[in-house]
Amino acid sequence: MDWLYTLSGFVVGAIVGLTGVGGGSLMTPLLVLLFGIHPATAVGTDLLYAAITKSGGTVVHAKKGHVNWRITSLLAVGSIPAAGLTILALSWLPKQNAAATHIISVSLGVALLLTAGAILFRKNLQHHALVHADDQTHTRLRDPITIAVGVVLGVLVTISSVGAGALGVAVLFYLYPKLPAIRIIGSDIAHAVPLTLVAGIGHWVIGNVDWLLLGSLLLGSLPGIWLGSHASAKVPERFLRPILATMLVLVGGKLIAL
Repeated sequence: MDWLYTLSGFVVGAIVGLTGVGGGSLMTPLLVLLFGIHPATAVGTDLLYAAITKSGGTVVHAKKGHVNWRITSLLAVGSIPAAGLTILALSWLPKQNAAATHIISVSLGVALLLTAGAILFRKNLQHHALVHADDQTHTRLRDPITIAVGVVLGVLVTISSVGAGALGVAVLFYLYPKLPAIRIIGSDIAHAVPLTLVAGIGHWVIGNVDWLLLGSLLLGSLPGIWLGSHASAKVPERFLRPILATMLVLVGGKLIAL
């Protein structure tokens, strides 16, 4: 079965490289629905998978000056404590408990639906934000709202492993419409590393990480991301994103209905 995990890692990595959408929105549902991995184990393993794969991206973006460390810090102020508290709450639930499984599955489904919306309406949100960019209230509340967004992402990512990618980017585009897109993406990736690392280590402590599965996924995903990134310039984004959003809606609905 290991080679199928590696193949899945390669396919997800290639899609991430092509579209920029976080691997959690693809990998976790794949592990749960196709391979029958317990949702808690799928989430915990995918969080460490994300921390490792996004570390390389953060180094590249940081060297090129694409990370706004102030935004990353504000998000982390909210997300890291929220992730710790969420792990604490999850640790109180009996492992393999039906209620815990249902909570994680529904949270994952909701996160996928939100991610699909973020993919489809990102440009509309950015346009609306640009119109109101000079509004004093918008400017004054930006920092506390960014911290609050971090809290929401901390809870959502820790429970479902989804949200740090497309959803985080969409919100940042709305809050910081005048910031270049590459700095929004770089800042979001940089924030995702400590968040997924803290949440992933928390899941490891409570026994929700499969290390053999993690190694198999990484073996396929790293070359997949490399190839996808190089092919992205040749594949029209306007075709890929609606297809990906539709797929996430279908998978999200399936998980909520479980």
